[in-house]
Amino acid sequence: MEYGNLHMRINEILQEKGISKNKICKDLDIPRTNFNKYCRDGVSRFDTGLICKLCWYLNIEVGELIEYKRPEE
Repeated sequence: MEYGNLHMRINEILQEKGISKNKICKDLDIPRTNFNKYCRDGVSRFDTGLICKLCWYLNIEVGELIEYKRPEE
């Protein structure tokens, strides 16, 4: 059974706020390759420390960063 997936809204939020991926990676000391995986929804387990860093830096709540997408019926 398919239960849907989680979508990281990082790309949309960075665009809305005018922040480059290079800047956020540098400011938060995040390896760009790891960050790109999050941007592409390419992770199966979330790093809670990274999620907290992103929420703090972007001044957003977790629900604004992570979106649940239901499976298509």
